[in-house]
Amino acid sequence: MANILITGSNGQLGNEMRSIWADGAPGMEIKKNANKLFFTDVSELDITDRGAVERFVSKGKIEIVVNCAAYTAVDKAEDDIKMATAVNVEAARNLAETMATLNSSPLIIHISTDYVFDGKGYKPYREDDICNPAGVYGRTKHEGEREIQKSGCNYVIIRTSWLYSTYGTNFLKTIARLAGEKESLNVVFDQIGTPTYAGDLARAIDTIVRKYIGAKSEEQKQLCGIYHFSNEGVCSWYDFAKEIVAQTGSNCIVNPVTSEQFPTKAPRPHYSVLDKSKIKATFGIEIPHWRVPVASKVFWKNLESKK
Repeated sequence: MANILITGSNGQLGNEMRSIWADGAPGMEIKKNANKLFFTDVSELDITDRGAVERFVSKGKIEIVVNCAAYTAVDKAEDDIKMATAVNVEAARNLAETMATLNSSPLIIHISTDYVFDGKGYKPYREDDICNPAGVYGRTKHEGEREIQKSGCNYVIIRTSWLYSTYGTNFLKTIARLAGEKESLNVVFDQIGTPTYAGDLARAIDTIVRKYIGAKSEEQKQLCGIYHFSNEGVCSWYDFAKEIVAQTGSNCIVNPVTSEQFPTKAPRPHYSVLDKSKIKATFGIEIPHWRVPVASKVFWKNLESKK
């Protein structure tokens, strides 16, 4: 078993990790299935502070880091380059290099994004496709990936897309709220990708951790690398919004518009579907279609309970 540090545990994915692993609040140290779990957010551990990371990892004898922390404000990042770099690049380096220095067989599981691609493709992106991020957010996330790769630490980098959950701020929650307030909504139909339910990604991470812990040293190294994960299927933001509104029972009308009609400060990939063949084959993960969690009565019940 292992001592596991989960960063960013107040975010969408971090909260989902807490719900499936321990139901623990940030700052708590919990034992579950013989694993010792350390859930932290910035108030418990500032991962942009190298010294703080080294002290925490050393004191807790951390063997696995699940880095759920990220600067994800895509448009704001265009002006807030310093903070985006600190969280997405420097913090990733701090965690990976510290783990590589203080442990004999460390692992960092790091969450990255479809924004590392420029979105000009026409078929699902594979892990070895060329990265060409168009904005600050994508560039800093790509730089974070590279810092981890050269750190010497065992790593599993998971690129995901269109993340949502019952926690935090996300597209699904925004559309669900607006559907109850407005008669109509305009949503872009020419940006194509796949929604990802954070709960499904959390379960995939759980599978990866279990397989890594149960593997021998050489087998562990073979599990390392970059992987893609989203739910199955393909849709536009317009399609996603239509399904969300249908689930709310609202009569709100969703109108399709082009990206030119809905300009944003940071460029968005027009096509960012991810090929998930590698993660499914390596870890035996079964991934539900994106409509399944969106249509789940349990999901909507949980969302309602958080209002």
